Amino acid sequence: MTTPTGDERRVRVVLVDDHRMFRTGVQAEIGVTAETGVEVVGEAADVDQAVTVVTATRPEVVLLDVHLPGGGGVEVLRRCAALSADPDRPVRFLALSVSDAAEDVIGVIRGGARGYVTKTITGPDLVDSIFRVRDGDAVFSPRLAGFVLDAFASTDAPPVDEDLDRLTQREREVLRLIARGYAYKEIAKQLFISVKTVESHVSAVLRKLQLSNRHELTRWATARRLV
Repeated sequence: MTTPTGDERRVRVVLVDDHRMFRTGVQAEIGVTAETGVEVVGEAADVDQAVTVVTATRPEVVLLDVHLPGGGGVEVLRRCAALSADPDRPVRFLALSVSDAAEDVIGVIRGGARGYVTKTITGPDLVDSIFRVRDGDAVFSPRLAGFVLDAFASTDAPPVDEDLDRLTQREREVLRLIARGYAYKEIAKQLFISVKTVESHVSAVLRKLQLSNRHELTRWATARRLV
């Protein structure tokens, strides 16, 4: 792979991830514009910040984490749909996440992302993926492409779980941890949120799924092999 040099193509990028150290690392890896051709024009740590920054800067590509405070990457895609659909200056989204779960991949692709790569990707490969997405290609880490083919192309693909689709990405994270037996305090620590926020997410999940308690929730998640 030949990395674009400063005399060749340029691409304007926004980084969206709720971990500042990760954003700093990505910026250091790919953001030396003279070497990579990538110009990082903004950063955001949650859904509201992402929508504000993307709207203000109109980047060509957004590197989007799947799990974000405020509704997740899918919510960012929903609120930026008009920018993505702009025929003259489309803003394209490339999911960059630690998760390789099929439901996460399929969720953001349904939402409008042009690709999905995991955080194990190398810097040069990420730069290449950014340019390819900017140019209209669909880009996936090899193992993840199969999820998309199964969901969108195969007649044998499992039906969409409408109940699961009602949940935000963060609610799904909390659901899995509850089903695995984690206490609220442990979930709060793992997801870097407050115990009160965990309680709010659990209440929302129970309401949306029409369940009464965490025991029913655990059975529901186990039956769908989400644990």
